[in-house]
Amino acid sequence: MRNPWAILTGANLSGANLTGCFIYAIAAWDVRLENTLQSNLVITRLSQNTITVDHMEVAQFIYLLLNNQKIRHVIDTITSKVVLILGRFTPERKAILDALRDELRKNNYLPVLFDVEKPASRDLTETVSTLAHLARFIIVDLTDPSSAPHEVATIIPHTIVPIQPLLSSKPLLLDGETVERREFAMFEDLRRRYHWVLPTFRYQETAELLASLHVQIIGPAEQKAKELMHLSSSS
Repeated sequence: MRNPWAILTGANLSGANLTGCFIYAIAAWDVRLENTLQSNLVITRLSQNTITVDHMEVAQFIYLLLNNQKIRHVIDTITSKVVLILGRFTPERKAILDALRDELRKNNYLPVLFDVEKPASRDLTETVSTLAHLARFIIVDLTDPSSAPHEVATIIPHTIVPIQPLLSSKPLLLDGETVERREFAMFEDLRRRYHWVLPTFRYQETAELLASLHVQIIGPAEQKAKELMHLSSSS
């Protein structure tokens, strides 16, 4: 396949061998690629130095990334400004996290809230993982006992991004008894194993959380992000 302007929109290429194909400028929307061999796909013109990728889905993105300064600027902006906020947003919790989001905006961040309300699924976990890889740092609200344990346990080992946990220190009324709020059982193990998990910040009121934003959340997360970048560049 050497025609770089082929129209493959809607094509069924399942099981095909595309190894070494020239795919510069092809139209390839909604292509079926189950069990398709996609090694060494050429994304440059025949007259240019050859650049190859191994997945048709990312070929156009890689080409734009290499040839469009604006795209690189957008990606650099996203990865330096996005803050992912994970939690289970009951009405009480959502009011607090909305206030946190607004305060992050004032500090020139791009907050992304992800409500982990539904049971964990593969699609949900993959979505959270994608967002996590784009984030400068991640804030995890652990106040609700069912807040994101599966997602957090899945993301932390594979996403080297600062994780800043939050936990309300207000006692929890359970079956008529006052119970101290705690992190879910395995979270302390995750903190011991992965140094990008920061100490949990405990607070009483929303005003305390917002007043402590720079010192207790943004500062430690940014410091850890810089440390991780230094380790990555020196490895």
